[in-house]
Amino acid sequence: MSQPHFSTQRIMTISSSVRRLDVPLPMRLTDLLQPEAVVASFRASSKKQLLHELSEKAAHISHLPARQIFDSVLQRERLGSTGIGNGIAIPHAKLEKCPSIIGVFARLEKPVDFEAVDGTPVDLVFLLLAPESAGADHLKALARIARVLRDPAIIAKLRAIQDPAALYAVLTQEPTSHAA
Repeated sequence: MSQPHFSTQRIMTISSSVRRLDVPLPMRLTDLLQPEAVVASFRASSKKQLLHELSEKAAHISHLPARQIFDSVLQRERLGSTGIGNGIAIPHAKLEKCPSIIGVFARLEKPVDFEAVDGTPVDLVFLLLAPESAGADHLKALARIARVLRDPAIIAKLRAIQDPAALYAVLTQEPTSHAA
């Protein structure tokens, strides 16, 4: 079955549209990210090693084979890098037997080349896995992640924090309303 292509440009367009309309996204990161899925000092020397290690971590959470996760994520990366710029990547894939939308977040000790759109090495990575049947929920999850990871204050906190529990708290904090 052919996997739909969700380009980084498409994700940013959706996220940008949501921001302009100021439409709250019902999906929260707590819906897809568990505290044990956050790594504060991740070590990898290459994009491929990073994706392999993230796949191993995701396998423990999803109970899917790490090789299946890695192959699916790598296949998606061949379509175009999910490095969205500013040292951030959101690799993602849909898997037939994935039980739900699952996220894994890692702050790298040392940035790695991820072939990002701006050429900046990546140090913040949010891996997203979704069931093949996820449809719009997969897009909502990507939009939510992109929205959180484009906030300069959140990015600065994520880069400064060494504790996984504190990283989880920053990632999952509810945005403050700007309504009058």
